[in-house]
Amino acid sequence: MQPAAMAQPTIQAVKTPFALFLGNRGFFPASLLSTARSEMIEVLTGLGHKVLTLPPDATRHGAVETRREGEIFANFLRANRGAYGGVICCLPNFGDETGAVTALKEAGVPLLIQAYPDELDRMSPAERRDAFCGKFSVMNVFRQHGLPFTALEPHVVHPRSAAFAANIDYFDRVCRICTVMKGLVVGAIGARTTPFKTVRIDELALQKFGITTETFDLSGVLGRMNAVKTNDAAFVAKAERLRGYAGWDDVPRAAFEKLVSLGVVLDQLIDEHGLGALAVRCWLELQEQIGISPCVILSELNDRGIAAACEVDVGSAVFMQALSRASGDVSACLDWNNNYGDAADKCILFHCGPVPQGMMAGRGRVVDHAMIEGTLGKGHSYGCNVGRIAPTPFTFGNLLTRDGEIECYLGEGRFTDDPIPDAFFGCAGVAQIDHLQTVLRQIGYLGHRHHVCVTPGRVAEAVWEAMTVYLGFRVSRLGTPSPGTWMPGDRVCGRSGPALR
Repeated sequence: MQPAAMAQPTIQAVKTPFALFLGNRGFFPASLLSTARSEMIEVLTGLGHKVLTLPPDATRHGAVETRREGEIFANFLRANRGAYGGVICCLPNFGDETGAVTALKEAGVPLLIQAYPDELDRMSPAERRDAFCGKFSVMNVFRQHGLPFTALEPHVVHPRSAAFAANIDYFDRVCRICTVMKGLVVGAIGARTTPFKTVRIDELALQKFGITTETFDLSGVLGRMNAVKTNDAAFVAKAERLRGYAGWDDVPRAAFEKLVSLGVVLDQLIDEHGLGALAVRCWLELQEQIGISPCVILSELNDRGIAAACEVDVGSAVFMQALSRASGDVSACLDWNNNYGDAADKCILFHCGPVPQGMMAGRGRVVDHAMIEGTLGKGHSYGCNVGRIAPTPFTFGNLLTRDGEIECYLGEGRFTDDPIPDAFFGCAGVAQIDHLQTVLRQIGYLGHRHHVCVTPGRVAEAVWEAMTVYLGFRVSRLGTPSPGTWMPGDRVCGRSGPALR
């Protein structure tokens, strides 16, 4: 089969719409409020964000000082619920903490507190802001009320500065994670394979945090595949997409058509049930009964931003979706698979082929599954997507459920251009991670599985903020502390704030 033109991945980071709150303390000059309003709207819009805020005449200067004005803003948020994914609490001057907490205590989304800086040549009573001090008062009262918030460096920052743009980029990532995790629906396609007890998950614990698991029997999937016809519009479109997505030179037509049919059925389930992520039982029934491995289908789903894990690893699928929203890029589920010679801080991360094209050094090549050949013989497992992971910095982690809670780990590293022998099948990359031996020991003591989720870019801090401050997960930052100071039994957990649920 000759490949068609390569289709472009459809994943993209959609900017979070923000609600803008302006804090006020009445004896400061009103001009500071009107200027801040126009500046904030102009800058945030220029950064690609839709901005919702009170009309200027809804309160004094469209800002909030009193409890009554706070109630007006709270009603504004209620009326626009779902139209914003985060709130920016802007303090052009000191700001009144009572009005702020009244306005924002039921916002239900991440809150960023931003305070304007004073200028040394404008310190008279008619010009100074004192937002530097007022920010502490707002944070203090928010903590008293158990209201989670984000406060970044520098302590005060002008909206027209590069530092503010960086803060908004960070906060946007936090908001995107919280938005996707609140109400995420993940599909479990088939029962967990008996030997893979490492991927067991507590559905009720996930539901407690707003994540719903929908289960689908593999026999039902196979039945729906049999109903797909090669002249169906969905089959024709999927076949064209897959021909352009990978190389199929040695794949029999029958195997290709079965893989296309599987892709069509998974797309149908995603659409029918609103799935944002899924995990598939990938052996050995698919190989024994219809002669395919689903690796390349999962790869293509991941390339579209639909987190797809193998081995019915629902936890990895959930974490992949969080990573993808943080980075605005693709994600993958890999094995902690091999040492890299004697290199203490390097290892090989690998899987049979669910790695998205967006993370690969070149287009993948679909082949028979080299490991399954030894069990079933040749020709029973086409679908393995062979390739190499491109060099890039990356963020990694995973999650599990324990005693009704969600526990995660996070770290950062980079994929190198170090060679991997040609005989190494599937899709793999050499990962370099500081203090890797400590990281591996921590993962084992914390009871995490052999799978690791990765996404390009260094976004661990935003993931940590979203998961600990807003979602209420327990998160371990691996590789810190330095080797030798971490003891078995320590969880190395970040703070846990009230969940947005």
